[in-house]
Amino acid sequence: MANETNNNEYSAKNINVLKGLEAVRMRPAMYIGDISSRGLHHLINEVVDNSIDEALAGYCDNIKITLNKDETVTVEDNGRGIPVDMHPIEKKSALEVVMTVLHAGGKFDKNTYKVSGGLHGVGVSVVNALSEWLKVEVKRDGKIYCQEYERGIPKYAVKEIGVAAKGESGTKTTFRPDAKIFKITTIKFDIVTERMRELAYLNKNICISIKDERDGEEEVYHFKGGLVEFVQYLDSAREALHKPVYIEGEREGTIVEISFQYNSGYSENLFSYVNNINTHEGGTHLVGFKTALTRTLNNYGYKNGLIKEGKINLTGDDFREGLTGVISCKVAEPQFEGQTKTKLGNSETKTAVETLVGEKLAEFLEENPSVGKKIIEKCMRAAEAREASRKARELSRRKNALDGFGLPGKLADCSISDPEHCEMYIVEGNSAGGSAKQGRDRRFQAILPLRGKILNVEKANMNRILENNEIKTMITAIGAGWDLDFDYLKARYKKIILMTDADVDGSHIRTLLLTFFYRHMKDLITNGMIYIAQPPLYRVKKGKEEYYAFDDAEKDEILKRMKVSGKEVITDSNPENIPTDESGSPRGVVISRYKGLGEMNPEQLWSTTMNPETRTVLQVSLESAANADKIFETLMGDDVEPRRAFIEKNAKYVRNLDI
Repeated sequence: MANETNNNEYSAKNINVLKGLEAVRMRPAMYIGDISSRGLHHLINEVVDNSIDEALAGYCDNIKITLNKDETVTVEDNGRGIPVDMHPIEKKSALEVVMTVLHAGGKFDKNTYKVSGGLHGVGVSVVNALSEWLKVEVKRDGKIYCQEYERGIPKYAVKEIGVAAKGESGTKTTFRPDAKIFKITTIKFDIVTERMRELAYLNKNICISIKDERDGEEEVYHFKGGLVEFVQYLDSAREALHKPVYIEGEREGTIVEISFQYNSGYSENLFSYVNNINTHEGGTHLVGFKTALTRTLNNYGYKNGLIKEGKINLTGDDFREGLTGVISCKVAEPQFEGQTKTKLGNSETKTAVETLVGEKLAEFLEENPSVGKKIIEKCMRAAEAREASRKARELSRRKNALDGFGLPGKLADCSISDPEHCEMYIVEGNSAGGSAKQGRDRRFQAILPLRGKILNVEKANMNRILENNEIKTMITAIGAGWDLDFDYLKARYKKIILMTDADVDGSHIRTLLLTFFYRHMKDLITNGMIYIAQPPLYRVKKGKEEYYAFDDAEKDEILKRMKVSGKEVITDSNPENIPTDESGSPRGVVISRYKGLGEMNPEQLWSTTMNPETRTVLQVSLESAANADKIFETLMGDDVEPRRAFIEKNAKYVRNLDI
């Protein structure tokens, strides 16, 4: 009878229909990924993408982005301007349709845009929906038109507000991200410049300027060399073996543009794009490039006697060691696998890239025999060193194999064997490792203490890497192989958490670990399996009250909440000065500054840093693979000057440490 009653209560009135942009505001993460900093900055990308589409169509060559003092953002281009005439079906201005209706835009009409980045037609309308207010101005047909919105709702109909200068056209959009939607609403200049720099490299005819009115910072990106300059930028901290190779052409309706060069390093750094979208997972265009590269270099090597018959067989991996390259394709009807648009599926694109690269690279090698010889010699050295990677396979055993190794850092494994429910803490030092082992939940938390700093893999070849005990320990503990043999699905833990001290040495160790994972177990990062623990910096104690603060701002907020004056604050660095009451308990507030994980006892480490119910961990992600590669090479490579420049530029962001 109860079920019947429940069924009667479920009727037409329970069916909600979200109209207009209500769905976007109700579920914003469905449209922009999340409502954190990443989603906030994605709003700018959506507006800029419209301008880029105008540029791809040949009508725009200048984009200006301004971060205004009032925390609003303005994006202005010199394209054709969004149409303002009456839409035949919607019976209102086309501008209003574009700004307020999902899946509306010129991207579905291939006569308007033969190539476009945003496929779903939801971009600028989503920005409108998630803005406290938005104002759009259009210069078109010698006039200036305007419309304003509040949380996606028009304040008035599109109206004419002025006369445009002769020959001027374009669209200017200003918006304020809605504080009711986003956790933070402050746009970061550096995050904006990362994507804009990338777009300027990919579109050599476009000038993109970014100005921050809040502090006067400004960048202008216009790279006439396009992908050639992009490759040189990516390899600026590496020793290049030759000038970048450049290939451009069109096959089967696909526009292909590629640049690559070899360096003295050991990593493969290939970045692929389709219609300016970074295809992190590659796809048919990347497969086509790799296939053509291997076949063409192999044929050239044998033909010119650089590769001897029967001596050694080179593989595709050998031909890509030390290779940095960018593959960019413009495809009219791209088919992406999944909603994330990170892997291209068009089979005709593979054929187009493979054919073009095969023809153009063969010509280049014949015309530049000295470069061809350097490349083949580099590939031969890679093949000879490849045998060392076989040792890694022996390290990818589970617990029974671990017992056979007398490694300095012993893994304290967890009792649950299902990786979905297991996590491993990689801990700096035996002291912190001991506290972590005592404080952990043994059912699902494993502890791997590391002694000292691991090898900087950015500067090392396979043999040196495999000789490092700490690296061997990690490879064995994770149990999924490494480098070319790595399979993240075989990892013994769904979460791998890096836990280091909050000082300079701890930051260095964390960077070394991240460099290793990025270069040799990258899928752990791309699949969201690497995390960074956030141990507290302070303990604030008053009587029986005890709080933990992760930075100075949180410490000050706790003191404010406790209504404590400066005179009552005592640091535990001068315990002899701490006044006590009759029972011997401290009078006032005692602040303890943790300089290392080992200073916390097991209970404190568990409650602040390891308890899933109360801890804070940062998930490591790749917002831009090309930028990540550049940063790792800058920080960990051989060239000192780029590292010095990076440190000087970013020193202002470093938290004050007591060291």
